[in-house]
Amino acid sequence: MKKLSMSALTMCAFLSLSAQEVVWQRDIKSNTQDFLSQVTTTIDGQYLITGSSIQSSKLQAAGSKQNNGYDFHLVKLNGQGEEVWEKYFSGQNHDFLSATVNTQEGGFLISGTSFSGKFLDKKEDSKGGSDIWLIRINEFGDEMWQKTIGGTSDEEARSVIQTTDLGFFVAGNVQNSAKGYGSKDVLIIKLDKNGGIASQIVLGGKGLDEVEKMIPTKDGGALLGMYSRSSANGSKKTENFGEGDYWIIKLSKDGKVEWEKNFGGKGDDHLRTLALTSNGFLVGGESRSERSGNKTVGIEEGTDLWLISLNERGEEIWQKSYNFKNRDILMGMSVISSPNPSKGGEAANLTKGILLGGYTQAEGRIESDDETFWMLYLDENGNEQWRKHVKGESRKKEERLSDIKLNRDGSIILAGTSAEELGKENWKIVKLGDKQIDQLIVKQDIKIYPNPVSDYAYVEIGFDFKDAEIILYDIGGRQLQSLKTKNKVTKINTQNLIQGAYLITIKTDTNKTANAKLIKK
Repeated sequence: MKKLSMSALTMCAFLSLSAQEVVWQRDIKSNTQDFLSQVTTTIDGQYLITGSSIQSSKLQAAGSKQNNGYDFHLVKLNGQGEEVWEKYFSGQNHDFLSATVNTQEGGFLISGTSFSGKFLDKKEDSKGGSDIWLIRINEFGDEMWQKTIGGTSDEEARSVIQTTDLGFFVAGNVQNSAKGYGSKDVLIIKLDKNGGIASQIVLGGKGLDEVEKMIPTKDGGALLGMYSRSSANGSKKTENFGEGDYWIIKLSKDGKVEWEKNFGGKGDDHLRTLALTSNGFLVGGESRSERSGNKTVGIEEGTDLWLISLNERGEEIWQKSYNFKNRDILMGMSVISSPNPSKGGEAANLTKGILLGGYTQAEGRIESDDETFWMLYLDENGNEQWRKHVKGESRKKEERLSDIKLNRDGSIILAGTSAEELGKENWKIVKLGDKQIDQLIVKQDIKIYPNPVSDYAYVEIGFDFKDAEIILYDIGGRQLQSLKTKNKVTKINTQNLIQGAYLITIKTDTNKTANAKLIKK
């Protein structure tokens, strides 16, 4: 795969609405069929692009380790879209990277499905069939530890999150397992921060159950979103309403099932993504079901978007349906929040709106907006406020949106693939600025995260400046640290601080100052 290069705006062009502009676009070119799985926004405002690629012969000639099969492929970009570093992790067979999470300590945990034994970068033997391959890396892409998890059946990784105890939940699927219930079941693994396995559970009925998404919850647990074609048997306690349903499970911080819910009509309903709100959760996907089962909204054409709002106990608050014509595919969902003046802390934020992103595929007849990306903005009750199409410059190119992320400053990152012909997919990363979204984001002069902090904190300055000084004081007003910065986000070392409260002060070249409290836990 070649290095990054600028290109014409093949994935994104200026919208007919002047409120939106392309800030930058980067293409990562390839001569093979490469897969982009995710874009991860880092704590310091950079981007990790992850997927699977076959390394080029030029890289092989330059001494890069590769096996002519698919390898884990990572490219880190800075806030301007420039390459920071590029890494491959290789076994002797195909290895597909599926999910990434940035960690509170800095760095990432990457997870994927490996068909490789011990060879090249892979340090453990295959357990049999395909396995889950986890690699913990620092912010520079250097390996810290890795782990291969599996049995004699086929396991695949689908999602990974970090928990409040700095450990991880890994969610995947397992086929025809002796410990399973059906043709495909859901495998949930709880890890400590060093990769040690704390617990494993298998969830499923006698049919097919696949995990699609997992998000962390406020209490240190996890919410699982699954596509289920199983009735109530095995570990599954809820009945399906149709061909395929949304299956939602809430896990405790120890990995135990607290509650489960099923949502669907008589047709096929496929869950795609989840999000955390101020009063519960959002569940989104695509539906082919008319009003039936516990689905109270109909369908207009092909596949419609189906969104359900739940409280923290999994009880329905509302459900809505949206249509772009033909087959509508939901790929990302972000919640826009505003501070609750009656409470403190980020957990007390109020949901103000919901941003959805996806693309539409033709089914039967071709419309002008087929194969183009779209964005849909809703209020907190799911009522549509506006929608926009993001059109490519050529209708001949194959385009697929893989991920969409809303940045803290109101900008949007779109990550997908675009090809002149099938089998030669380029990665396309586009940063969009949108004035309508920017106006929805509550700006803070200074923000500290995580807060409370353990070893490292990130200080984000919310106003424009060229040069700034970050000063750390103890509660008695004694200066402990002073850092010069030109960056919007700056990392500070808090390892040597004792437990308690501290003051962060920002001073800039524009004579503007801001203060915020930092809590060392």
